[in-house]
Amino acid sequence: MQKRLPCTIFVLMDELYYDAVDLLTRMIAIPSVSRDESRVADLLEWQMGQWGLDPKRHGNNVWSIASGFDTGLPTLLLNSHIDTVKVVDGWTRDPFMPEETEDERIYGLGSNDAGASVVSLLAAFRYLADADRAYNLVFLASCEEEVSGKGGIESVLPLLPPIDAAIVGEPTSMQPAIAEKGLLVLDGTVSGTSGHAARDEGENAIYNAMTVIDALRTFSPERESQLLGPLKVTVTQIEAGTQHNVVPDCCKIVVDVRTTDAYTNAETVEMLQAVAGAKCRLVPRSTRLAPSRIDASHPLVTRLVILGKRPFGSPTLSDQALMPFPSLKIGPGESARSHTADEYIEKSEIRDAIQTYVTLLDGLAIKKI
Repeated sequence: MQKRLPCTIFVLMDELYYDAVDLLTRMIAIPSVSRDESRVADLLEWQMGQWGLDPKRHGNNVWSIASGFDTGLPTLLLNSHIDTVKVVDGWTRDPFMPEETEDERIYGLGSNDAGASVVSLLAAFRYLADADRAYNLVFLASCEEEVSGKGGIESVLPLLPPIDAAIVGEPTSMQPAIAEKGLLVLDGTVSGTSGHAARDEGENAIYNAMTVIDALRTFSPERESQLLGPLKVTVTQIEAGTQHNVVPDCCKIVVDVRTTDAYTNAETVEMLQAVAGAKCRLVPRSTRLAPSRIDASHPLVTRLVILGKRPFGSPTLSDQALMPFPSLKIGPGESARSHTADEYIEKSEIRDAIQTYVTLLDGLAIKKI
């Protein structure tokens, strides 16, 4: 890395921190619910241009490639998302009016998930963009993460240089999630035979569905992930019947499945279909949201352990599910604050995140895959 005098480093880190807080408050003030992120993408694109980062854009995804790109070097991606969920009930503040309190908190929708990660990673990118590195560095602020939309990171990865590793900014209390559960949503159709409810006829599809649901609820596969624990199968919706006096011949269910690295998503669908039996047909809406894991010996992980961080397995989904390369998830804030009323981030968490990212990346050595 280029040599900087200690006093220069402290001044620069302070500048990066104050710029990050300012940018976050401006982002909060712009509604950016998934698939409606154009205005916040405009802001980021403009601000990155003001900082001389030569931003590129595709849809509402904005990225920059640090100077000195060399095809012979491995490439590291810094990524977080600019979209938010919809406003939930219970807010006591204006979710789009950033409010800084005396206890050094910033309230607002997207402050914790994942605006603080966006601005902290961007600050680290600015710090390292013109420094000597043994790797190429790319920053990407992506959209549609909260809905796993195809206009998000999946659409922009083919436009980037080949990526060898990634850091994904999500609220993890700055602890590294080195594994993450994937997601399957299964539409189930349970069959029966119609008949008159007043007579002893027909085969009730609801009763058949009860058997299927119980089998899915109690299913325990042979293998279990060391970091992510067991597969989690939850029936979340059920629909059947046309009127009170007709035995239903069809019952529809929706199954939420949080997959692990013990099985592929395709293997999981096959297992659950066998468990559900012949009277139920399970159809996945998609198998693209795969579980992910980075090896504990990867330099990103070992460096974080040296810094006193504790690797863990995360039950929540992120854009890691769409990354076909090693990645880990780490960012300021707490997962429990996400998608809640009166969401907030502590300003000290942003400062700590910037410093941690810079310390992690300064002098990092990774390999091409």
